[in-house]
Amino acid sequence: MTAATRGVVCEETIVLIGDTLMQAQSWGKPTYISLVQWKRQRYVTKVGKCQVNLGNIQDKKRFLSDIFTTIVDLKYRWFLFVFMMCYVVTWVVFGFIYFLDAWVRGDVWHQGDPEWQACIENVDGFVSALLLSVESQRTIGYGTRMVTANCAEGVILLIAQSIVGSMIDAMMVGCMFVKISRPKKRAQTLIFSKNCVISLRDEKLCLMFRVGDLRESHMVDAKIRAKLIKSRQTAEGEFIPLEQSELNLGYDTGEDRLFLVEPQIICHVINRHSPFWDMSAESLRREQFEIIIILEGIVEATGMTCQARTSYTEDEILWGYRFEPCMSLEKGAFQVDYSRFEMTFEVQTPAASAKELQELRELEQQEHSTLSLYWDQLVQPCALPGPGQDSLLGMAVPASTAQGGLDEPAQRDCPA
Repeated sequence: MTAATRGVVCEETIVLIGDTLMQAQSWGKPTYISLVQWKRQRYVTKVGKCQVNLGNIQDKKRFLSDIFTTIVDLKYRWFLFVFMMCYVVTWVVFGFIYFLDAWVRGDVWHQGDPEWQACIENVDGFVSALLLSVESQRTIGYGTRMVTANCAEGVILLIAQSIVGSMIDAMMVGCMFVKISRPKKRAQTLIFSKNCVISLRDEKLCLMFRVGDLRESHMVDAKIRAKLIKSRQTAEGEFIPLEQSELNLGYDTGEDRLFLVEPQIICHVINRHSPFWDMSAESLRREQFEIIIILEGIVEATGMTCQARTSYTEDEILWGYRFEPCMSLEKGAFQVDYSRFEMTFEVQTPAASAKELQELRELEQQEHSTLSLYWDQLVQPCALPGPGQDSLLGMAVPASTAQGGLDEPAQRDCPA
C-alpha cells in the first residue's frame, strides 16, 4: 500500500460517514486507514433502518423502569425466550416451595396413610410438586394433587401463586399482542420510488419522488415530511456533523397531508428557503448529502400509528427527469399499474441552479421593463388639435408655417 492510498493517524482513528470525518481515540499506535476501502455510509437504509448504533450507555437501569417497552423491543427469539422463562421459572420456584413444605411437614413420608392429615396430598417428590405448581397456576386441576385446609401456609402459597400467575399472564399476553400487532410490518406495503427527480413544474425547479400504498385498506391521516442530512462548517469554524434541516413538502399549504389511495408524486419546490437554492446539475455531482423521507399515518385496521422511512443520496437524484404516469381509466374505475411506478423519462431542464434561473428571469423582466418604458416614451400619443393649431391629429405645425409661410408641407414630430 502506497502513501497515496493510505492514511497514517497517531492516537486517533478516522471513520468516514458521508462527508463527515468522525474521530475516535485509539490505543496510541499508528493506525493505517485505506482510503480505497472508505465506503459511503448511509444514515438510513432504503428500507428505513437507521444506521446508528448506541454505545457506552452507563445508566442501563433506565431500561428496567420501562420494562414493557424493553420486552416488546426485543427480537422475536429473545422475546419468546423471556416469554417461556417467565412461566418456567415461576412453576419451578413454586414447585420447589410446595415440595419443601411437604417435606418439612412429612407429607412425603406418609403417602397412602389414611390416618395422616396431609397439607399437600399426593406429593412424593419434586416432580409431583412441579406438576402441582403447573396445575395450580394454569388452573388445570386434575384432582389427584391438591392443597388441603390442614395448613395455613399451603393456602397462602396457593393464593400467592394465583396472583403472580395472573400478573404474568396479563403482562406476557399484552406484550405478545403488542408485538404481533406492531405496525412495523404494515410499513413494508408502503413503497417509495428508488430515485428522486429534478425538473421544472409550473416554471419552478422542483425535487420530486413518488410514494404508494399496496394495500386496499388505506392509511388514515397520512403525513409526509423530509429531512436533509448534511455536514457543514459554521462561520466561526465549528464543524456540525450530520446536521438535520427540514425540507418543505407543502406544510404551509397542506400538501403534506396525503389521501394515499393511489401513487402520489411528492414535490419540494426549490426556492429561496430551500437548501438546494444554489445547487446546479454540475454541483450535484460534487455534493454529499442524504434526504430522509418519513411517511406517517394511522393503520385503518388497528388504529395504531405506522411510520415508513427511506432515504436518497446525491447519486440517486436524476436531474432532468419526470415520473411516468401509472394510473389510467379502465371499465369505469381508475387502474394503477405498479409496474410503471419506478419509470421515468427525460425532459428538457436547464442545468442551472434555481437561484441562477431566478436571477435570469429578474434580469429579463428588468430588460423588458426598460424596453417597454423606452418604447412608451418613444411612441407616446400626440396632443389633440386646439384653437390655432393644425386640425390633423398627430401633425405638428413647423415654425415656418406658424409664421405664415405655406410653401413647405407640415412634418410629423412623432414617428409613424
